[in-house]
Amino acid sequence: MSRIEKLINSMPADFEAAIVTSFVNRFYLLGMRSSAGTLIVLKDKAYFIIDFRYIELAQKTVKGAEIILQGKLYDQVNEILAKHGVKNVWVERTMSLGEYNSLTKVLSGVNICLESPLTKYIDDIRAIKSLEELEIIKTCQKFTDAGFAHMCETLAAGRTEKEMANELDYFMRKEGADELAFNILVSGKNSSLPHGVPSHKVIEKGDFITMDFGARYGGYCTDMTRTVAIGYATDEMKDVYQTVLDAHLLAMNMIKPGVNCGDVDKAARDLIDAKYPGRFGHGLGHAVGIEVHEAARFGVGSQDILKEGMVMTVEPGIYLPEKFGVRIEDTVYVTATGFESVAKSPKNLIIL
Repeated sequence: MSRIEKLINSMPADFEAAIVTSFVNRFYLLGMRSSAGTLIVLKDKAYFIIDFRYIELAQKTVKGAEIILQGKLYDQVNEILAKHGVKNVWVERTMSLGEYNSLTKVLSGVNICLESPLTKYIDDIRAIKSLEELEIIKTCQKFTDAGFAHMCETLAAGRTEKEMANELDYFMRKEGADELAFNILVSGKNSSLPHGVPSHKVIEKGDFITMDFGARYGGYCTDMTRTVAIGYATDEMKDVYQTVLDAHLLAMNMIKPGVNCGDVDKAARDLIDAKYPGRFGHGLGHAVGIEVHEAARFGVGSQDILKEGMVMTVEPGIYLPEKFGVRIEDTVYVTATGFESVAKSPKNLIIL
């Protein structure tokens, strides 16, 4: 069954049509990457309107949708909807105001449902990864694990964060990654910033270095964080690291189908707050796939329920302002009975 068919089969009885324009959802449903394109999904048919730059690729790649060369786009959309007698069309919550205004000018007698659940329906399908998707994510992780091993051989006092972040990017591309999904490499006081940006700060002995990164390959990505010390680690640094590791392992061992994501977050957060109250200020994790951050999420009060096939991150952290921060993160696959860690890099405290 194609992904478009999965989407159609998941729709309620009153569904008539949907317009998909976001890059990530077009790619997921069609298996083709392009900077433009309009997918129209009906109850029994789909159309993909694409401009001349991508028409040949679409004709060779796309399955399950009729390919139409783009002319006057919104007139073409209106013609298709009118042909099928559509009165209500669902759109994604990411539709821009410009797209909405352009549609309303040409659509005749069609209600554009801005509050439709289309995005949720697609998110729910995307949340359960196929074995094919999992293998691509595992390939992403192989590049990511190789990148961490390389940095453990390369990181040294006297080099800047930017220099080391560039080294990581170059190495992983050389290994075969399409690109890095993101690249956070911060040291010393900067490591207390959960999403700090690599700077010209020189790495010094006694610094913690937090590396939060992941490879992108084949349209998918992975997400891993490791924190290492340069030269030595103080007793306080070691205690913070062990506390984060304990919270990470506690949360990991709770993962299995049927578990509430909010409960997993609470267990890890309570462990950290008992020693370092208020110093873990972000969610415990999130789904990952085509995007770095997808649904579902481990977070305070989350009601998301883990299901077999989900790919999630587990990333507790402790951040002490003007001192240092520690975060440890793995990407895991939810199995029928528990989980499989996609990440293979060691998690013990490494002092370089």
